[in-house]
Amino acid sequence: MGSILRKFKDRAYKKTLMVRNGATVLKELIASSHGKYNPYRIFSAKELEIATNNYDEREVIKQCDFYITKLYKGFWQERLISVLKFDESLPDSVYKYSINNIVYAAQMDHKHILKLIGCCLETPIPILVFEYGEYRTLPERIGHYRDPQPRPQFEPLRLKHRLKMAIDIAHALAYLHVGFPRPIVFRHFIPSRILFNEENVAKLFDFSLSISIPEGKTHVTHRGMGIWELCAPDYKKIYVFNETLVINEKYDVYTFGTVLLELLTGQGARDLLLTYGSVRHLIEYLNNYLENNRFTEIADPIIVQDLSCTGKEHHLQACARLTLECLNESPVYRPTIVDVAKDSDKFIALFHVINLLYSSFFMFSFSPASISTATRLFE
Repeated sequence: MGSILRKFKDRAYKKTLMVRNGATVLKELIASSHGKYNPYRIFSAKELEIATNNYDEREVIKQCDFYITKLYKGFWQERLISVLKFDESLPDSVYKYSINNIVYAAQMDHKHILKLIGCCLETPIPILVFEYGEYRTLPERIGHYRDPQPRPQFEPLRLKHRLKMAIDIAHALAYLHVGFPRPIVFRHFIPSRILFNEENVAKLFDFSLSISIPEGKTHVTHRGMGIWELCAPDYKKIYVFNETLVINEKYDVYTFGTVLLELLTGQGARDLLLTYGSVRHLIEYLNNYLENNRFTEIADPIIVQDLSCTGKEHHLQACARLTLECLNESPVYRPTIVDVAKDSDKFIALFHVINLLYSSFFMFSFSPASISTATRLFE
């Protein structure tokens, strides 16, 4: 009799949570997207327990900052999935992060943003289910973050791979900024928010802190939140006093610059700040190396030693200049992410042209086909 009563109470409790969470998600989703969002599946708590082997700690893909979330590897209907679970013992703010994730992820339709498959609404804090993205985060792929759990080993990331990743993510951010009636500021763009699938395609994920700019406005005011070392100076200055601040797309541009810096140097932002003391000193050092054509001295040795890359110094210099533009102390002088994406496209096109012509040179001929291919890259 007691077990039947417990089952009945459990069922009633889950139904209450479903109604509360479902109503909250629907309300926020309609307000944010005007009813235009992708269909997603509703999972039961039991389905996700089975899919993750009862949230087996050995299946954790990554543990997010401050232990707020864990991303688990799961298996559902003969396909691999990623399950994002929030720590239910934390305050109400975590509930808001979960809802925010669902609201924004449900609107995304971009090959470089991790696709939302569905969510579970019958738990105190909703659980999200995404396409599979277990092939490490960007810090792990670069090598400046060591995961205690054994993972598959990958070849070192060459410059062409890093340029491709930067371009792909720049296009994903540009999609957020200009692909919606209300521009979306990702606001938590850090290297650990970039995952890879089995095809080595970079995927942006986790919309916990994302926010939309109201229609007809150029910015939104909000309380400061973010990773201290990676915050833009204009953002950090007000964050110290825990006040509201102006947020627009240029904040994402700044954090994109920090990611570019990590791609070029192979070092984490925190490590770089420990070495140089402050962002301002770091930028002064970068400028000095650039002006004296010595950037290879602080570039990732994997890039510098890559003999397969022709025109390497030119690409490093160009990317470093773009990085410094993104890290400009004043948001007014930072480029838009659309401009960044266009410049990045030019870098990779030039990279391919140089390597194409270099290969043709060693074949002792510049074939019409190779010249035609090079021309198309700039069309």
